Amino acid sequence: MTFRNSLNIGLIACCLIFSGLVSAKKYYNSYANLVMAGYQGWFNTTDDGLQRGWRHLGGYDGFRPGSCNIDIWPDVSEYAKTYKTNFRFANGSVARVFSSADRSTIDTHFRWMKEYGIDGVFMQRFVAEIKNRSGLKHFNNVLDNAFSAANRYNRAICVMYDLSGMRAGDAKIVLADIDSLSRKYDLKNRVKAPTYLFENRKPLVCVWGVGFNDNRNYGLNDASQIINGLTKRGFSVMIGVPAHWRELSNDAVADAMLHKLIKRCDVLLPWFVGRYNEQTYSSYTKLITEDLKWCKLNNIQYVPLVYPGFSWKNMKGNNTIQIARNRGAFFWKQIHGALNAGCKTLYIAMFDEMDEGTAIFKAATEVPIGESRFIAIDKDLGSDYYLWLAGKAAYMLQNNIKISPVIPDRK
Repeated sequence: MTFRNSLNIGLIACCLIFSGLVSAKKYYNSYANLVMAGYQGWFNTTDDGLQRGWRHLGGYDGFRPGSCNIDIWPDVSEYAKTYKTNFRFANGSVARVFSSADRSTIDTHFRWMKEYGIDGVFMQRFVAEIKNRSGLKHFNNVLDNAFSAANRYNRAICVMYDLSGMRAGDAKIVLADIDSLSRKYDLKNRVKAPTYLFENRKPLVCVWGVGFNDNRNYGLNDASQIINGLTKRGFSVMIGVPAHWRELSNDAVADAMLHKLIKRCDVLLPWFVGRYNEQTYSSYTKLITEDLKWCKLNNIQYVPLVYPGFSWKNMKGNNTIQIARNRGAFFWKQIHGALNAGCKTLYIAMFDEMDEGTAIFKAATEVPIGESRFIAIDKDLGSDYYLWLAGKAAYMLQNNIKISPVIPDRK
């Protein structure tokens, strides 16, 4: 190839990029100034091809009115592929759902992230699932589709290991899995996965569920093995801990080893879901300020969690906790509290979590009727309202715009 030809090709490529025909890949070199969400990817239907049944959708007797695991019903109007259920709307029409197993589902979700300005997601890999063949097949399929979609829409993507359900001695499963993923996606060289999230010049991996005092079947020693193994392999580490990790109280183990583990990590994420409602949140603003101060002293990136509301009545029964969304006011109050305290990142719980009613993706304004009760998004706000609020927060954070405690008006 002559110099003149190579120059012409370079000029053509530049023109295509600027014209929008070719999209230049964005590198995500730090979590700083990003708004990201957790992504479960664990919903299956009986006929999606994976033989996992109504996974995370159905209750004790399948997926039907009175036997249901979700409190949020998805708005499926934009999905390429959906599935019939035994639920009906008030007009008698059949209610349909998506499956996380479908490539088109993942593509739709990542397209929404780009359209609304959400930077990306942490892809959950549940240790209790990937240790068995069925779970590993499903979550590998979801992750394959997510990496493709992240690349297509220039969204940040990061692997998050959820240790819930893990047993002592299972650290080797996590480390074997990250070895496999690292080889498959070449995480360190950013060719196959150019939008993979880095921190401190290394690919980031999150280890969630460390230091909780709820009698888990694993402990800090198991978490230490995983963190050590990831560090030796050249990864930076984000650690997911209880809300009261700093005081070693309430939901956290009273063990100073937790602080030692945290200091070996690059990023810290406290878990706030269910810890407060709109009325009690104000007591957590001081906690966030003190957490941030501690992390700055120890050179750790601090990531506050925000969530839109909470409900798991269909899964747990009517006498369980429910935290109202209040037309986005609860969500925005937390966003304002975190950014006003000086935080430079946000973790949203969650993008697609219908089980616990924390999903921010497009959810139905008209929900099925019958024995199972669902939370409808306010019709005048629209099914995409929480995506819009999340994107609004990202825009204000990234453009250094002072955030108001008053929920923004959508015009």
